[in-house]
Amino acid sequence: MSAQGCQSAPVLRERGQREVFCGLTSIVWLHRKMQDAFFLVVGSRTCAHLLQSAAGVMIFAEPRFGTAILEETDLAGLADAQDELDREVARLLSRRTDIRQLFLVGSCPSEVIKLDLEKAAERLNAQHGPRTRVINFSGSGIETTFTQGEDACLAAMVPALAATEKRQLLVAGALPDAVQDQMLALLSGMGIEDVALLPAARAEDAPAIGPGTVVALAQPFLGDTLAALERRGARHLPAPFPFGEQGTTAWLAAIAAEFGVDDAVFERVTAAPRARARRAVAQAAAPLADRSVFFFPDSQLEIPLARFLTVECGMQAVEIGTPFLHRQVMGPDLAAIAPGPTLSEGQDVDRQLDRARAARPDLSVCGLGLANPLEAEGLTTKWAIELVFTPVHFYEQAGDLAGLFARPLRRRDALRLEGAT
Repeated sequence: MSAQGCQSAPVLRERGQREVFCGLTSIVWLHRKMQDAFFLVVGSRTCAHLLQSAAGVMIFAEPRFGTAILEETDLAGLADAQDELDREVARLLSRRTDIRQLFLVGSCPSEVIKLDLEKAAERLNAQHGPRTRVINFSGSGIETTFTQGEDACLAAMVPALAATEKRQLLVAGALPDAVQDQMLALLSGMGIEDVALLPAARAEDAPAIGPGTVVALAQPFLGDTLAALERRGARHLPAPFPFGEQGTTAWLAAIAAEFGVDDAVFERVTAAPRARARRAVAQAAAPLADRSVFFFPDSQLEIPLARFLTVECGMQAVEIGTPFLHRQVMGPDLAAIAPGPTLSEGQDVDRQLDRARAARPDLSVCGLGLANPLEAEGLTTKWAIELVFTPVHFYEQAGDLAGLFARPLRRRDALRLEGAT
């Protein structure tokens, strides 16, 4: 890895029209992760349709999310939205007695009419606590991208977490259960047993925070959560994110060094999965070598994924766009990316489209709203949102991650071959 890489590279900052999902989308994976939580979106029918469409796979199960619809009378100020919200919450909690955490999720409509959900959460906590804790956060897409919903949710939980002085590792960021189990098994093999998780599956398992807490981020979009944890005395452990064999090894090595794990123990625990990951990446990434990739800003995974593709898969990055560039969080991954690509923060979608058309990259990683138009222009695309919903962290998923990027290129090559015959 380069000593500096792209750490000191200039950043093109754009503040124009953006093409991203809103933070409500994060509820789709958060409500599966927190088993005794319920996410009540205070929004419009459009918000409800978005969640129902994004989480359509839950149609045969009773989901742990819903929408308190703001009607025209609410939006016009002809009804007391706070009173109506109280009634909806009381009705929900009387029917769903399993709810221990109730999240009031702000939306674009609730923020436009200045509905004070923080005040509502305080009032509802007094009514329904301590059995059910009521927390508010914003999932509005007015100024944010969709992964910031998780960041806002976790950051809102931090102030009420219990205090502790003990030395511990806290892993922050929602991971699929199978991936989380793999991570905990690796840490346990190194002798690190007492691992706190944020978010926890249940309210009773919520972590305690204090000056002995060392935070390893599992997701790169948790800047506000990290700041909230640091205000509670926790300390950030900088590391590349655990994508691919090298990223995972560096992430685990930073933790091992912090907790004094012997080099021989680290090698014994990681050698076999590292070897499997290297083989899997080498096999899956064959179509990626020497191909160019262009990242549109979407998920905030762009920088660590660009590190994975350029360092481990042999791709050439043309532009790495990200909604927000948090240097404290992204520094280790930036240091590993060789100088050359344009770094951009924010988006002016028309200007960025012009740059992509001029570059004609082999692969464009972008949101759903841009994929079809770019495909119609002959540019091969990868949906960025799929990289959030698919298990891609740590060793056992390294080959799958490379395969997600290789698949569109294989499809394009196959279509060209078919057309030639």
